Amino acid sequence: MDFRLTEEQKMVQQMAREFAENEMMPHAAEWEKNNEIPMELYRKMAELGMLGGPIPEEYGGAGMDYVAYHLMIEEIARACSSVRTTVSVHTSLASTTLLLFGSEEQKQKYLVPMAKGEKLGAWALTEPDAGSDPANLRTNAKLDGDEWVLNGTKVFISNGDIADVVIVFARKEGTTKHEGICAFIVEKGTPGFRPGKVEIGSKLGLRASHTAELIFEDCRIPKENIVGEVGQGWKIAMKTLDSGRLSVAAGAVGIARACLEESVKFARERIAFGRPIGAFQLIKEMIAQMSTEIDAARFLVLRAAHKRDLDEDNTLEVSMAKLYSAQVVMKAADYAVQIHGGYGYSSEFPVERYFRDAKVCSIYEGTNEIQKIIIARNVIGELER
Repeated sequence: MDFRLTEEQKMVQQMAREFAENEMMPHAAEWEKNNEIPMELYRKMAELGMLGGPIPEEYGGAGMDYVAYHLMIEEIARACSSVRTTVSVHTSLASTTLLLFGSEEQKQKYLVPMAKGEKLGAWALTEPDAGSDPANLRTNAKLDGDEWVLNGTKVFISNGDIADVVIVFARKEGTTKHEGICAFIVEKGTPGFRPGKVEIGSKLGLRASHTAELIFEDCRIPKENIVGEVGQGWKIAMKTLDSGRLSVAAGAVGIARACLEESVKFARERIAFGRPIGAFQLIKEMIAQMSTEIDAARFLVLRAAHKRDLDEDNTLEVSMAKLYSAQVVMKAADYAVQIHGGYGYSSEFPVERYFRDAKVCSIYEGTNEIQKIIIARNVIGELER
């Protein structure tokens, strides 16, 4: 077993670190205050291949392996989790759906410009009554001649109002549960498709990331815009979520690392009772715990990514990585605020933002509870039926 990174992986990691430190860290607080990330940032990222990291070069991507890609995601999240969310949804969900299940024509028309950063993607599965139970989704798809007609509402869709291309999950009329769920490509500006309520600054965290309600009212799309086959949507969603969940886990590691770095800096500089607070054992205990757990979380992420590079099933490893990373980042953020004391409760220091951004890691793309169910089923088998 070799824990050493390849030269290519080191180069990607260093490139992402330098970009994050120079182009993102100095502005993250301002972006959050203004509830907006300049699109120019994403254009710069596209030039470096950061919006098509693991997409093969033949489809406009950078051709990174998945270990390198998730090292890049960690660096982005360390600087700004709102940017990480946009990149993850665009690449790990929307682009990955097309890469794994799209036709060659769909890849050329949509995936290539998405991987190049010319178009931004979103992924719409969640509905008002279908969050952790997506098989209960109600968005309806009816085939009418050479067109699919979509009706329904999606909620909590990252990039939803700014995306050029949205992967939308809907069920064929007359079907229930997993049966009949399909994936569709819907372009921005399609008649009958519009964003509803958009949440940015009103959220607990990710206050520079767009989260939108999407409304479909007799939205007509070409028959060929179905991804895969009729009824294959459930398989597409579950397979793609493995990719999305791993990027969330890598992002959680990035936030946790930022918590640790800020805590170490503060513990060295803050003087109390005549010496740096880092000299006190209880502060040392928190630093030691954070450091150990962050490394453990990172190894879980990289193990799952390595299995993906080997083209092996990694559903169990992904759920383990996401569950543990989500738990670690909340603990690290709590410790970071505690170490900073009153300053940790103020926006003068970034740890309060890390604390707010950390919580969503245990919610979106599969809650901690869902990950535990997946892990248990893989370990002890399916017993409910």
